[in-house]
Amino acid sequence: MSNDPKMVLPDEKSRWRCAHCGNLTRFDVTRASTVTEFWHADLAGFVTVEERNVGAEEVLAVSCRWCRAVDRIEIVPRPEFGGPSQEVPGDGGV
Repeated sequence: MSNDPKMVLPDEKSRWRCAHCGNLTRFDVTRASTVTEFWHADLAGFVTVEERNVGAEEVLAVSCRWCRAVDRIEIVPRPEFGGPSQEVPGDGGV
């Protein structure tokens, strides 16, 4: 993965935010991944994937679903306290 913040997946303490429109919830994410799957084919030939393991994954692009910005996506901290009513500007919410 790139060191570019928009190319990093948020973790349990962070989230994406569009610095252009303020969106915190809707993003289009383009990823490339290498997976290993266990396929179970029945006698008629219909396949069911019973196991899936992601070996490698890379975020290729992230864009805001609301305003389509691609160069304004940032990583901000998730609030760790009482919710949106207790957030202040700069806390990654309001």
